[in-house]
Amino acid sequence: MPHSISINKAADSKAKQIDINQVPMGIHFTDHMFVCDFSDGIWQNARIEPLSPIPTHPSAMALHYGQAIFEGLKATMGKDETPVLFRPEENARRLNESARRMGMPDFPEELFVDALKQLVWMERAWVPTAEGSALYLRPFMYADEAFTGMRAATHYKFIIFATPAGPYFSKRIRLFAETQYIRAAAGGTGEAKAAGNYAAAIKPTELAKKNGYDQVLWLDAKNFENILEVGTMNIFFKIEGKFITPKLDGTVLAGVTRSSVIHLLRHWNFEVEERSVSIREIAEAQKNGTLEEGFGTGTAVGIALIDEITWDGNTIKFPIENPIGNRINDFLNALKTEHVKDDFGWVCSTHPSVEA
Repeated sequence: MPHSISINKAADSKAKQIDINQVPMGIHFTDHMFVCDFSDGIWQNARIEPLSPIPTHPSAMALHYGQAIFEGLKATMGKDETPVLFRPEENARRLNESARRMGMPDFPEELFVDALKQLVWMERAWVPTAEGSALYLRPFMYADEAFTGMRAATHYKFIIFATPAGPYFSKRIRLFAETQYIRAAAGGTGEAKAAGNYAAAIKPTELAKKNGYDQVLWLDAKNFENILEVGTMNIFFKIEGKFITPKLDGTVLAGVTRSSVIHLLRHWNFEVEERSVSIREIAEAQKNGTLEEGFGTGTAVGIALIDEITWDGNTIKFPIENPIGNRINDFLNALKTEHVKDDFGWVCSTHPSVEA
């Protein structure tokens, strides 16, 4: 049954003021947001209200001590003009894993999913229909307690807002293998979707972009040898017919798209290895002709095909043809718009008459 979420509708919608099929992510925002407060040890006052700035005390603990986490997922237009979500329960689970690592309270997972459904249904006029486009949803939690001192906060806010988004990459991407800065180290917060992880990545990513690259390829913090992930995605390589992706060892984000792609590949009878993979191994595979494909996976990017990786002054070129990467991309896009049968139970309707 739906949770008790109070609703205060905006007087007017801005959806008709823009072409939602022609805007990049993060520029325009929908009319409403979901908000819930944690105080006195419980989550309370769940509500959907008009999107507006959030009053914040200068001593809000997230601003000083970094207790802030987020998720990302998309709503796409399915059949009968009903928006659908892709595996939202996985995002709910991962949010709580991040929360535990950051010393924050769990958010009720059923409420997480129900809030998404109710918000998306209200904002269905904002869901793009162009191929590769979607309504991007950003759930996040932060410590808004006004206190100056190093401890876990006792008051938090959980919010969901949404922005229409077109395709993230329209071409094959160029990656720069970073050998000075690091994203994550063993025992750190690499597996959490914590705001601070992304703050630390901004400078090296901007430097890479200035040199013509699309993203940073992060290597291990000790030897700059083993591949971790790309700035906005997990990564897969196909070598001699076998797919390889870095294992989840605490330094890599457990991507929802990553796990879906692994499941799909194995369902299609491909061998998939989750293990340590070095940049030298990829360079050697390219040199001896066994490197067959490479692509990134993520909610925002979908499936991003790799053109090349620059590492230690050398360029690792990837084959132009990406038959399996394209097959995965086409299948997931068709699944998320209900153009193929969902045999995995990954897609859920946001229509009020449909229960999870």
